[in-house]
Amino acid sequence: MIKKVILFLFLFLVIVFVTLIIDSNKEQKEMIDKGATPTVKEPSKVESLVQLVFELAEKGQSMDVPFIVGETDVQDVHQLWGAPEEKSEVSTAIYEDFLSKNVTIGHRSNIVFDIRSSSIAIQQIHLEDIERIKGEADEIRSYQDDKVNQTILIYEVSSKYQLKWILPKVTESEPNPAVDHVSVYMEVEEETPSISDMSLDEKIGQMIFAGMDGTSLTNEFKELISTDKIGGMIFYKENLKNANQTISLLNAIKAENEKEKFPLFLGVDQEGGRISRLPGLNKTPTNQEIGKQNDPALSYNIGTLLGKVMNAFGFNLDFAPVLDVNSNPKNPIIGDRSFGENAEIVSKLGIQTMKGIQSENVISVVKHFPGHGDTAVDSHLELPIIQKNIKELYALELIPFKDAIEHGADVVMVAHILLPKIDAKFPSSMSHTIITGILREQLQFDGVVMTDDMTMNAILGHYEIGQAAVDAVKAGNDIVLVAHDYQKLKRAIDAIKQAVHNGEISEERINTSVNRILLLKEKYKLSNEQVKDIDLKGINQSIEQTIGK
Repeated sequence: MIKKVILFLFLFLVIVFVTLIIDSNKEQKEMIDKGATPTVKEPSKVESLVQLVFELAEKGQSMDVPFIVGETDVQDVHQLWGAPEEKSEVSTAIYEDFLSKNVTIGHRSNIVFDIRSSSIAIQQIHLEDIERIKGEADEIRSYQDDKVNQTILIYEVSSKYQLKWILPKVTESEPNPAVDHVSVYMEVEEETPSISDMSLDEKIGQMIFAGMDGTSLTNEFKELISTDKIGGMIFYKENLKNANQTISLLNAIKAENEKEKFPLFLGVDQEGGRISRLPGLNKTPTNQEIGKQNDPALSYNIGTLLGKVMNAFGFNLDFAPVLDVNSNPKNPIIGDRSFGENAEIVSKLGIQTMKGIQSENVISVVKHFPGHGDTAVDSHLELPIIQKNIKELYALELIPFKDAIEHGADVVMVAHILLPKIDAKFPSSMSHTIITGILREQLQFDGVVMTDDMTMNAILGHYEIGQAAVDAVKAGNDIVLVAHDYQKLKRAIDAIKQAVHNGEISEERINTSVNRILLLKEKYKLSNEQVKDIDLKGINQSIEQTIGK
């Protein structure tokens, strides 16, 4: 009897065991048929992988990515990995996809703040692995659009970095989804702290660079400062009669702007040579003369001198250096303003002048993108036309601009030139193809872009000023320069405002430009501090010493 009972129990256990195996195989087969991945893995291997992802994230790093969040400059990424296959702009950040690396790099103001990896190894990790090894996330978010429905697990891995695991939403058919990608992220302000408090009028005002008439601050220009909230002012020789009058004028402008939220850009064309607006100064050599010497140290010293002179008068922005390659001897506008006809020399010397200006905490504006050197018409009088394609530009005109961007250019001024083989409809200063397509996307420039003066006949001879200003913003300019005529200034401001109200330009687009502008003002610590006096004799001695050297 006992033997029968034992035999019965044995048979019962065999049947149960076989049934469990059959059920398990059936469940795995159903999971495979539904597209799910069975979660049978080597526990030690998965655990090591998860631990490695966390350990790297604590240092601001991700698997197989040689960059550090918060420390790597995007130019270092490009130098090592080349140009991204795809690129997008979100608010004030730029995301670049390196598809061959399975990595997306997010950067703002040229600094990497987000590294996203979708490597094959990471995609072997599942939801249960993360929670089993590291516990519950500090925060759980959701994201859904017409393509994805995702869960985001956020772990605060250090006081500086977050590690985000992005997975598909849990469903009945897939209760344990595999990781899509991870993000090592550093929290940064998407906008300067004050931009969210700004009115639309204040934002648009920051995008306007205005010129004035006369030698003193008029009621009209007081209104431009107090009501229109303009972001900057440009001055010409007719505004600056002597040193004392120049200082008094700038001090009056700064006093008027004292109650405003942001200091003004105060700029002038102080290139050296024949384009020197500041009064009472000894002559400096032309760029052409500097180019003939081909001495980078001299270029740097001249740039430093220009910066010191700007500071002495109370200016904070110099529309220099000229990076045009003077390839056309009939050019009526560039000539000796260029360092020469050799692009490599123009690049080398121009960058040194730029760095010299910047060394004195003065903003340098490189100009005239994409290159004014092969024109035969003065854009003050008519719209120049250059019959070159993009390949030809890269072989000559773009070389100095590309190099300057890689060496820290803050502002690029765009010329009024029609290039029919690239954009047959709009001149470069109003061309989305040239500004956004070439300057932003191809050359990777993330600084401030501004137009040349929109009151030149190259523009006014073909366009109404208001629509031209709107098209300039749509093309990608952050600043529209209207250097003459108060009524044209008001028309440009009103037209941009109306374009935002009717949806032609989004406020997000405006925010992107304003953020760049305010970041630049913050970088150079612009202020309304007034200049008390100027030592012209000492400045002129410095000029002579620099030239003598």
